[in-house]
Amino acid sequence: MQTVHFELFPQNIHQLQNLCGHCDENLHLIERHLAVEIGHRGFVFKIFGPPVIVKIAQQFIEETYMLATDLLDLHELDATLQSKRNHAQSLIDLEGEPAQIKTSKLTIKPKGPNQSRYIKRIFNHDINFGIGPAGTGKTYLAVACAAAALEQEKVSRIILVRPAVEAGENLGFLPGDLMAKVDPYLRPMYDALYELLGVEKVTRHIERNVIEVAPLAFMRGRTLSDAFIILDESQNTSPEQMKMFLTRIGFNSTAIITGDITQTDLPKNKISGLRQGIEVLADVPGISFTMFDNRDVVRHPLVQKVVQAYEKYERN
Repeated sequence: MQTVHFELFPQNIHQLQNLCGHCDENLHLIERHLAVEIGHRGFVFKIFGPPVIVKIAQQFIEETYMLATDLLDLHELDATLQSKRNHAQSLIDLEGEPAQIKTSKLTIKPKGPNQSRYIKRIFNHDINFGIGPAGTGKTYLAVACAAAALEQEKVSRIILVRPAVEAGENLGFLPGDLMAKVDPYLRPMYDALYELLGVEKVTRHIERNVIEVAPLAFMRGRTLSDAFIILDESQNTSPEQMKMFLTRIGFNSTAIITGDITQTDLPKNKISGLRQGIEVLADVPGISFTMFDNRDVVRHPLVQKVVQAYEKYERN
C-alpha cells in the first residue's frame, strides 16, 4: 500500500467545491469505485491505497479538477469511474505474485501469465469469461476455483452447466434418466473435481445437491445465489440461452463461462451466444474476459501443434 500527497493548481475555490461535491460526496464516490482512501485540507490531497490505483486516482482528481468549472454530473462521474476501475483492475492483474488455488488435496499454480490473470480475475469479478482452444486450462482452473470457494465456505454449492449440443447430438437421443443423459457432457468437470476434492467427497456432495449438474435448458426461471456456477462449452449456446444464463446470477455468486468460439457444434446458420456475448458485454463493468491462445496450451506438446495447424488451415 502507498500514500501520496499532492496539491492542486491553479487554486480556484469554486473548482475545488465542484470537484469535491456537497459534503465531499464526489470524493466518496471515487473512494468506493477505486477502493482508496482520500483526504484533503483545502487544495492539498492525500490518497492511500495500492500503488497502481493511487496513481490512477491522483490523475483522475487532477484532470477532473481542471474540468470542474461547473457542477459535475454524478451520472457521468459514475460512468467514468467505472471505466477507470476496470482499467485499474486490468493493471492489478498484471502485477504481484502469481495466483494460486488451494484445495484439501492439491495446490494449483498457474502455468504462465494468462492463467495467472484468469485466476485473479475470477477472484475479483462476479462474471468471468475464459475463451480459447482446448488444453489451455480454462475449464480445469474454473473448477479448481469453485472447489476452493466451496471448501472455504465462500459459497454453499457448485452448479455445473453445459448446453446439450455436441457434435450433432442432443439429450433426447441418449439413453437413461436426466442424470445419465447429462453426465457424459460434464465428465471433464467431474474428472477435475475428483482430482481436487476426492471421489468420495464429490459423490457425497452430489448426493446432497451441494454439487449440482444440469443442462442449460433447466436453468430457466431460477435465481442462483450463494453459488459458484460454471457454464462449459458455451460456444454451443444460442444468444437467447446466453442471456438467460447470465440473468440467473444471484447474490454472492460467481459465474464462469468457458468456451472456444472456433469449435462450435451449432448449425451453420445459428449465431453462437458466446461470440455475441463477447461483443455485447465487452464494456460492462464487473465482467472479465480472459482470451487464451495456442501459446497457453498446457497439454501434450502435440496439442499445441494441432491447434496451430488448424488455425493456419482456417486462415487460408
